[in-house]
Amino acid sequence: MAEQPGLNASLRQPAEPVARPAGALPHNAHAVRRARLYAEGHTLVVRDARFRERRYEVGADGICRAVFHPPGNLWETVQKRPVERWGVLVFKGEGEREVLRVPLAAWLPEAGVVGAMDLEPSKCLNRTGLRDLVATLGIPLEEGAQPAGGVEAQGKSRGIRPDRAVHADLPRWHSWARGLGMFGWFVAVVTAFSADLVWAMPVAACALLLIPASDGVVRIAAWWRNRRSNLFAGALMFRPSSGAGATRRFLRTASVRVLPYDVVLTNTVGEERWLGRAGAHGVARVVRLVASTTGEPLAVEFRDRNGDARALLPWKHWFEGQQGQDRWAELKAALAVPVADEKLRIAENASVWWQGHMLGADVRKMSPMEAEEARKETDWYRSVIGRNELLALPLFSAVLLAGLFSDELPAFLAGLLSALTIAAALVPAVASALVSRFSYDKVIEKAEANV
Repeated sequence: MAEQPGLNASLRQPAEPVARPAGALPHNAHAVRRARLYAEGHTLVVRDARFRERRYEVGADGICRAVFHPPGNLWETVQKRPVERWGVLVFKGEGEREVLRVPLAAWLPEAGVVGAMDLEPSKCLNRTGLRDLVATLGIPLEEGAQPAGGVEAQGKSRGIRPDRAVHADLPRWHSWARGLGMFGWFVAVVTAFSADLVWAMPVAACALLLIPASDGVVRIAAWWRNRRSNLFAGALMFRPSSGAGATRRFLRTASVRVLPYDVVLTNTVGEERWLGRAGAHGVARVVRLVASTTGEPLAVEFRDRNGDARALLPWKHWFEGQQGQDRWAELKAALAVPVADEKLRIAENASVWWQGHMLGADVRKMSPMEAEEARKETDWYRSVIGRNELLALPLFSAVLLAGLFSDELPAFLAGLLSALTIAAALVPAVASALVSRFSYDKVIEKAEANV
């Protein structure tokens, strides 16, 4: 298979099986595109979002076996340790020495659209490719009960800290900057009012400005990385149907890209996930689901070699109409895998045809979403940080905002920095809401569909 054009040496696809991260929103798309878990000979390689590699040799001084710990109390696990909701694969050395922990939820591409109850933990080993990876390394795979408090708690109780194959949603410095901003603001404000130190006020305002500034750096850096990425230079890209009822956000954002080694799906809110094309967990079959009574096409499933559905595209929004039929033919040719029709029996009491389907959430996200729901899932504060911050930052800044009208330089600087903090928090949020409301989430009429 030909090498992807424009791909540098650090991005060359390793031999399957390769575990790919769970889908991520645009600000963290580089982790999905870069991070990988694979075998290189008898070496386990963990590559992170910055292309840094950690290598673990198989042998007496390295990895000797793998132990899969399924979740114990599922409810407690989902509430307290969601990354362990389908269990943890632990690579161990001699004795009980833990070398590396791999939470399966972090390496399941469809983790964001599958509920914890919809998927058996043991099946995640196949879906992630980790079972085949263990076999490739030539080490035994065992299963053991998860200890109380989770696998992480077990490691802490033994006083050891094995490596973890995880990729954070936000960089570590971002958390430090936010923590320093809140702590610095509190200490400086208390000092300014209790000790009457006027120069503590601009220090407090500057500290608070760190919070929206750190958000801005993350978002701008993500935009720049995504803009400069050449990963898709040689990809065959398929856009959804532009029929009546579609939104501009859906048409501009959702896509299916076919690369030599991967199939990349991007949903309406920009969440990106990568599925392999080779190996047991790769896309090996395409199934068109049709209604059992009418024969009407309902959806297209991407399935792996184990017969498990990995992605679900609603037929109406992707392949309906003459242009959709052409797109369907092109997609089949690009994937070059067996294609079949399969009847889907819809329950009599079901309100929608995908009710009860494990990937039902895929239908919602791969369709034109309701405007309010789309804005919620793409809003930085509601989907990433937490909506309370959008209220807290202006309120905390208001404490020193009156300094803008002061003749004293320290007070004026504090007021100016506070105004910048309010602007840095509110302007992007308001602009995003207005663009979404008046452009992205506008429903395109049929007469405008092909413009």
